[in-house]
Amino acid sequence: MPDGSDSLAVKVVSRIAEVPAADWDACAGDNPFVGHAFLDALEQSGSATADSGWLPQHLVLENPSGGLLGCVPLYLKSHSYGEYVFDWNWADAYERAGGRYYPKLQCSVPFTPATGPRLLVNPDADRREVTTGLVAAMLELARRHQVSSLHITFPPKEQFDTLGDYGLLQRLGVQYHWRNRGYETFDDFLGELASRKRKAIRKERRKVAESGIRLRPLTGAEIEPRHWDAFFEFYMATADRKWGQPYLTREFFHLLGERLADKVVLVMADLDGELVAGALNLKSGDTLYGRNWGCLERFRFLHFEACYYQAIDYAIAQGLEWVEAGAQGEHKIQRGYLPTPTYSAHWIADPNFSHAVEEFLAREREAIRHEIDYLGEHSPFKEGCAD
Repeated sequence: MPDGSDSLAVKVVSRIAEVPAADWDACAGDNPFVGHAFLDALEQSGSATADSGWLPQHLVLENPSGGLLGCVPLYLKSHSYGEYVFDWNWADAYERAGGRYYPKLQCSVPFTPATGPRLLVNPDADRREVTTGLVAAMLELARRHQVSSLHITFPPKEQFDTLGDYGLLQRLGVQYHWRNRGYETFDDFLGELASRKRKAIRKERRKVAESGIRLRPLTGAEIEPRHWDAFFEFYMATADRKWGQPYLTREFFHLLGERLADKVVLVMADLDGELVAGALNLKSGDTLYGRNWGCLERFRFLHFEACYYQAIDYAIAQGLEWVEAGAQGEHKIQRGYLPTPTYSAHWIADPNFSHAVEEFLAREREAIRHEIDYLGEHSPFKEGCAD
């Protein structure tokens, strides 16, 4: 385990608003979800607060000469909702054995299954020293809170490997991502697919067009308050059908539009002058991240068009390399989104329970690797095109 917490002064922050945005963002880099504006919008809107079971416990490592050397988005959780790396079975097993699983510490972006940095380090700082200090600080905070566990979800591969070197348990997952291989048009992408898959996608897109629905990706000043009002209505209707309880408030979307409109790509679907569906994406310099989808009624193939094909169109037009289409969904494979590993790292306080989880994760990792290999065999691409 790292032992850098004594040599570096780390502070716990209960509201990200207490941290200057420029200082936090100097560590966060280009990923929109770990940026100050996104995290603050979650807190200020009431979406991620103590009342919703997400008590902010962000760690900041201050530079004596000003600014931050590093920081971590961290929450004390009273449940496991909104995480997308599921530990319900762990909680059940631990509590049946007489333990208390909650509260736990969660290093993540609430309600956001998107890969991105979790140990945020200022590029001018000593990366190894700051990383060691931040990991040590998370573990020390976990002990002080006497929590059952610490979970770091959806870090990039290099941070996953580093956390494993520090002794944290490692878990694999799978999502479905699309990669831009230098396409200039959507037809260039289709040209690399097997004939049957290519025809199926063209049929789906044609059916949506023939229905009279028109779709348009909006960003920046193109997104008006009426678009956010409509999208929130779509989100609420879909959340009621899928989850029973929506995570995000209307105020969150207002703040997102106010502060991050240039990072937002909001695909809106219009039928006879009425907005009927929408798909919310955020973007970095090289990736489009699909986040939320909603509609008022069911239209055949509209979900695929709004969430997957419009995202590909946009990524090609903007020269983005990746589209991450969110959690789950093997149906994405035939639409060009291939199985891709995702990562998480875990610390369990109880040594006996930690050992049991470690054994489970070893078996699960092997199963996930086999699953990715198996699913990869069902790629829609012609042989050699997706290498």
